[in-house]
Amino acid sequence: MAIKQKGKSLRSRGVDLSDTFFQLEVLNGKELTDAKFTPFSKKVADTTSFSPLRPGDLEIFQINIGKLCNQTCAHCHVDAGPDRKDEQMSRETLERCLEIIAAVPEIKTVDITGGAPEMNEHFRWFVEECVKLGKKVMDRCNLTIIVANPKYNDLPAFFAKNKVEVVSSLPYYSKKRTDSQRGDGVYEDSIKALKMLNDVGYGVEGSGLHLNLVYNPAGAFLPGDQASLESEFKRQLLRRHDIVFNQLFAITNLPISRFLDYLIQSGNYEDYMQTLIEAYNPATVEGLMCRNTISVSWDGYLYDCDFNQMLDLKVNGGSTHVKDFDIDNLKNRNIVLNQHCYGCTAGAGSSCGGEIA
Repeated sequence: MAIKQKGKSLRSRGVDLSDTFFQLEVLNGKELTDAKFTPFSKKVADTTSFSPLRPGDLEIFQINIGKLCNQTCAHCHVDAGPDRKDEQMSRETLERCLEIIAAVPEIKTVDITGGAPEMNEHFRWFVEECVKLGKKVMDRCNLTIIVANPKYNDLPAFFAKNKVEVVSSLPYYSKKRTDSQRGDGVYEDSIKALKMLNDVGYGVEGSGLHLNLVYNPAGAFLPGDQASLESEFKRQLLRRHDIVFNQLFAITNLPISRFLDYLIQSGNYEDYMQTLIEAYNPATVEGLMCRNTISVSWDGYLYDCDFNQMLDLKVNGGSTHVKDFDIDNLKNRNIVLNQHCYGCTAGAGSSCGGEIA
């Protein structure tokens, strides 16, 4: 089925919030709203021993391989879409990433994201090279790419051959809620893709092929309990479609990019920020993904996390690009914080792997 997209990217529409500096001005009460909240850095300093917040061991090397995507999802923090063709990681940059991955033994996992990462022309080569280095490879797949074009139909077999861990977004186990967030036809195509993944062993007990789903709320509210959501997703997908998967990750929507635009346009921004702040949980700080991850943008710059990357908040220190990657420098940096970080510390916390605490 052809997917009817929700609209073009913020950048293509010329929306002010497509500018990362403008987003930061909004988050700090200097544009569109005069609402100011306690600085996140002060909240951390007042409630934990992590001041400044420093990294632990670097375990995950996360690469945003490009912003090109076959979908234009309403909440997308990357502002990805079919119109972002010019922002694709080059072979040269990927080769430099491989050099880093090989040289830093503490890196155990290569986390590949996008956009639809599979649309980068070097994607399969890069996956195979990471596997040769003995690294665990994760692919953040939107599912519909598998059925969007015949040239992607063999992705499940490719993933299985390389034992790639597949992490797939599925907003809900019903058509209405899924399509309202990701576009008409997404649910149907996602179900087809999940069945194709199951057919090659993904999510099947004992196969060793891990299929994890990602849930994030459709509106201005926090996700429910991850364990309860996982149990219900498993029950409903098995009952309705005979589909199985391993884990479900519940992720909080952060107030950036298209979700920030939604919050402003719907008049929910101040209430949502207050919700995040009131739900702040200091027990989540130690396990934040910025403490064991480096995020690399399509053009090779380094960030503390994927969300900082989308706000163009580069790492603090002398090593800010893969060309000058210095692990010792990065170990001694202070992590860059801003108001959006409240999203990762609300309730049970939120990371690329779901709940933290």
